[in-house]
Amino acid sequence: MHRLLSAVTVRAATPGGQAWGCGRRRAHQRAGLLPLGHGWVGGLGLGLGLALGVKLAGGLRGATPAQPPAAADPEASPQAEPQEQSLAPWSPQSPAPPPSRCFARAIESSRDLLHRIKDEVGAPGIVVGVSVDGKEVWSEGLGYADVENRVPCKPETVMRIASISKSLTMVALAKLWEAGKLDLDIPVQHYVPEFPEKEYEGEKVSVTTRLLISHLSGIRHYEKDMKKVKEEKAYKALKMMKGMVASDQEKEGKSNEKNDFAKAKTEQDNEAKCRNSKPGKKKNDFEQGELYLKEKFENSIESLRLFKNDPLFFKPGSQFLYSTFGYTLLAAIVERASGYKYLDYMQKIFHDLDMLTTVQEENEPVIYNRARFYVYNKKRRLVNTPYVDNSYKWAGGGFLSTVGDLLKFGNAMLYGYQVGLFKDSNENLLPGYLKPETMVMIWTPVPNTEMSWDKEGKYAMAWGVVEKKQTYGSCRKQRHYVSHTGGAVGASSVLLVLPEELDTEAVNNKVPPRGVIVSIICNMQSVGLNSTALKIALEFDKDRSD
Repeated sequence: MHRLLSAVTVRAATPGGQAWGCGRRRAHQRAGLLPLGHGWVGGLGLGLGLALGVKLAGGLRGATPAQPPAAADPEASPQAEPQEQSLAPWSPQSPAPPPSRCFARAIESSRDLLHRIKDEVGAPGIVVGVSVDGKEVWSEGLGYADVENRVPCKPETVMRIASISKSLTMVALAKLWEAGKLDLDIPVQHYVPEFPEKEYEGEKVSVTTRLLISHLSGIRHYEKDMKKVKEEKAYKALKMMKGMVASDQEKEGKSNEKNDFAKAKTEQDNEAKCRNSKPGKKKNDFEQGELYLKEKFENSIESLRLFKNDPLFFKPGSQFLYSTFGYTLLAAIVERASGYKYLDYMQKIFHDLDMLTTVQEENEPVIYNRARFYVYNKKRRLVNTPYVDNSYKWAGGGFLSTVGDLLKFGNAMLYGYQVGLFKDSNENLLPGYLKPETMVMIWTPVPNTEMSWDKEGKYAMAWGVVEKKQTYGSCRKQRHYVSHTGGAVGASSVLLVLPEELDTEAVNNKVPPRGVIVSIICNMQSVGLNSTALKIALEFDKDRSD
C-alpha cells in the first residue's frame, strides 16, 4: 500500500502530471471558473491514491490467497496503440498512415532509399506513392514543399510532373483513334494545315501523328543547332558500335594471330574516329533559353510559331530525336480531331480517370498544396527557380499533379492492358478506359527508338518499355515494365508500372489490375528517379509474392 500511494503521489508531481494539470487549468479558465493552483494537483493525486488504496484493501479482504503479480517497472510506459510521431523541425516528414503489415518491410526499406537519394542530390522535398493490385498501400512526403515557410511535403503535395504529361496526352490521342476521329498514319497537315509541309535534303517528306508520338518525326527539341545534335548522335552511335564489336570479340574467344592483328587495327581505327568525331560541348536542356519562356500562348496553334518553320533534323522515321515540341503539334492535332480546346478535352479525361488534382500549370490560379520549385546556383546555394510559363508545351510537359493521381492513371492503363486476359474467367469485368489492343499497341517498343532513362529499353508510344529478358541461367532476370520520367525547371518525376507476370492459369480468382505502380515527384531538377522507382517496385513485388 505504501508503495502504491508513493507511486501515485510521485506521478502527480512529475512534469507529465504538471503538464496535464496545466491543460486542465487552462480549460478551467476558459470556462470562466476560478483558476486552480498547483496545490490542487497534488491534493487530487493524494486523494485518488487514498481512494484507490481503500478499494484495493476492501477487495483483498474477501479474496482467496494468490501469488502476487510481478512488480511493474515504474519507468515503463503503458502499452497503447502506436501514435503518429511529431515532426522534428530538422527532418520534416508527413505523418504516414499505419502501413499494411504485409508491406511493412518494403515500406521501411523504400523510405530509407528515398532518404538516401534525397540527401545525395540535396532535394528540398520528395513525395512517393505506391499501389499494389490497384490499391494504394503507401504514400508519404519527405522534406519540404516550401523551404521558406517550412511547409512539409505530404501525399497531397502538388508538383510539376514534366514529361509524364506526354503519357497523359497519349490517352487523348488513343481515345480519338479508337473513336475513328484520328488517323495516326496520314500527314499532320490533314488536321493542322498551319504546320508547313517539310523537305529533308531536297526530298519531300511526311510527318505523321504516329511518328510524332514516338519522337521519330525529326522535329527539333530545345537545341536549335542541327550540327551539334548530329555530331552527338554520330558520336553515340560510334561508341555503341565499338561496344558491340568488343562484345562480339569476347564471345568469339581467341583467334589466330592474323585475325587478332586485324581486330586490333580495327579497334585502333575506331578509337581514332571516336576521338576525332567527339562533338563540342553541347548545352543541356536546362541551359536552353526556350525552357524558360515567360510568354503566354492562348492555344496550341499559336505555340507552333516557335518551331514550325525550322528544318527537320533527320528524315522522319529514320532516327530517334526526343522532342517536346513534337507534342505541342500533337496538342493541335487533338484540338482539330476532337473539336475541343486541348485543355478542355484533357480535363474531361482527368474527370473520367478521377484525377481531380491534375491541372495545367498556370501562375494566376490558387492551387491548393502547390509546392515551390528549387535549383542550386553556381555557388551551390539553394534558390527559387525563375518564373516560367508552360503554355507552349501543355501536352509535352505542362501539367501539375500528385502521386495519388498518377497512381490512378497508372492503374487505369494497367487495367486496360490486362483486362482482356481476364474476360474468359470473369465476364462481369468492366471495360478498360482504353481497349486492350490499344494498350498493347501503346506499350509495344518501336524500332529505331531509345529510352534515355534505361538503356535496356525502347521508346514506345509516350512510354518507355523494358521487355522481359534473361540471358544466362541463374543470373540476372530483367522484368517487363513501362515508365516515363520527367524533368522540368525545378522538378523531377517518374511514373513506373511493373505488371504481374500472368499466364492463363494465373488469372483464376483474380481481377485486374495486377502489378505494382510507383510514382515519385520532387521539387528539384535533374534528379534521376527511374532506377529508384524500379527498386521500390521490386521491393513491394517481393513482399506481395511472399
